[in-house]
Formats: sequence, C-alpha cells, structure tokens
Amino acid sequence: MTGCGGSSTPGASTDTGKVADDGKITMGFSQVGAESGWRTANTKSVQESAKSAGVELKFSDAQQKQENQIKAIRSFVQQKVDVIAFSPVVESGWDTVLKEAQNAKIPVILTDRAVDSADKTLYKTFLGSDFVEEGKKAGQWLVEEYKDSKDPVNIVELQGTTGSAPANDRKAGFAEVIAADPKFKIAASQTGDFTRAKGKEVMEAFLKSTPDIDVLYAHNDDMGLGAIEAIEGAGKVPGKDIKIITVDAVKDGMQALADGKISYIVECSPLLGPQLMDLAKKVVAGEQVPERVVTEETTFTQEQAKQALPTRQY
Repeated sequence: MTGCGGSSTPGASTDTGKVADDGKITMGFSQVGAESGWRTANTKSVQESAKSAGVELKFSDAQQKQENQIKAIRSFVQQKVDVIAFSPVVESGWDTVLKEAQNAKIPVILTDRAVDSADKTLYKTFLGSDFVEEGKKAGQWLVEEYKDSKDPVNIVELQGTTGSAPANDRKAGFAEVIAADPKFKIAASQTGDFTRAKGKEVMEAFLKSTPDIDVLYAHNDDMGLGAIEAIEGAGKVPGKDIKIITVDAVKDGMQALADGKISYIVECSPLLGPQLMDLAKKVVAGEQVPERVVTEETTFTQEQAKQALPTRQY
C-alpha cells in the first residue's frame, strides 16, 4: 500500500460491523517481499501501526511471487479475517481471487500498488503514491539539468519488477516528459527487479553494451545503489561521469545523494501503516472511504538530503 502520514487511534473496541467478539479487527496482509530497504520500512510501518491501533495482523511474505499472494488471500478468506490488504506483485490477474473475497464479504484494500481490474467494486480503496507523477518528476529534473546542452543525452534505465505498477508507471511518466526534446535518448532499458544485486548486474551489462552513458534513471534507490558499485567498478565516477536519478529516498539512497553519488531522488514514502489502519477501521465499520488515497511526497537535491538525513526514519 502506498500512503504516508496520518494517525490512528489506539484500540478498536468502539468499532462496529464485522469484528470479532472482543472488538478487535483482524487484518490479513500480503506483502510483496523484502526486496529493498523501502519494502522493509513499509513492512515495519504496517506491523507497528497494527499493534498501536489494536489490529490483529496476519502477515504473509509473497517473496515477489503472485501465486504466493493468491494463496495468502485465499487463506485469509478461509480464516474469515475482517479485512484483507495487499501490495500486488504485478497489476494483472487478480479478478478471480478478489471475487472470492468479495463473495465472502471481506473488504479489500490495495496498498502501494494498483491492479488493472476493470471491476472497481472488487476493492474498497487504493492507498498509494502516484507513480506516474514520480516518473514525471524524475524527467523534469533531467530536462532542467540539460536545458542548455545541445548534445545528445544517452540514458539507461533500470526498471522495477516487470509488470508491476511502479515499473510501468515510473517508466511512462519519465518517457512522457523527456519525449518533448529529441536530444534525450533511452539507449537501454531493462528490469533490475527493484534489488541492489540485480541493479549492479544489469548496470555492469549496460556499461559493456553502451559505452557512452550520460544518465542512469533507476526506478528505486536500491537498484541505483547497486549500479553505483558497477559504475565505480568500471573506473567511472557516479554523479560526475554518469548522473543518477532514483526513486524512494530511503536512508542509504539519501546518504549516496548527500555524498554526490546520486544526483536527484524522487520520494516515495513507505510509511503507510497509520493510514492503512485508519482505512481498515472505516471499511470494516461500513463507512465510505475515497476510492483513491494519494501519498504526499517531495523530491531531494544533494543539499536537501544533507538537511533531511539526521531525522530520516527509514
């Protein structure tokens, strides 16, 4: 789920609707995995917020496999939880299992990532970032950075997990902005699965196949951090020889930005737990909630990263 900020009131004893005899809400939560620092912080936020909100959490790690998430959701249905929340690994292929939850009268909340189902009644709300807007912010910085240059700008792109909403949308938003100027050329684009190890591996391949790279656009900090290792291993200076734009703003990424290795970061907050618990209480109580809850997020330059780092929570 995506969303940040918000607060929740401890204790769920005053809730009405489909709750256990002791008044406690039971939530089944299926997480994508633990592929990045962002995801680890997201999991921690959900777990800690459930505890403080008095919500019993049944947690499942899908290890980045859709079949594991579908099994987890079916298990939650069988266990008759009060609400199901999940961050879908990919966008497609959810209608059948979501229909099963709907038939069992268990409301579903999408967190962090969307699904592409035409039937919007299969879930109550989607809490998350605007990934297209994140891609646009990355592109806008790049356009501004090279506004006075007449030379071609060769870009390589480390995409997130194939088929996932953030990978699709961050790619689309970025491409839309840079399309206005023909000097920007994406020379290579490949998935790095949102992981540091794969980011390093793919960047090593990019450096061999595309000798003249000006800019790296990575769909998350972890892939960017892996790419920095590859760039330094090739004898180049990240942030100087190759400018790097990433998305997330986790602490390791912010440190690399403060150190000048990353050039610009678009924030995507993982701290969605408080908002999620608030939404869960409302949907279980039968209250109306917005179909879309967007996280408020910012961007960071090197100087802004230096200022923000001492109080960074993740």
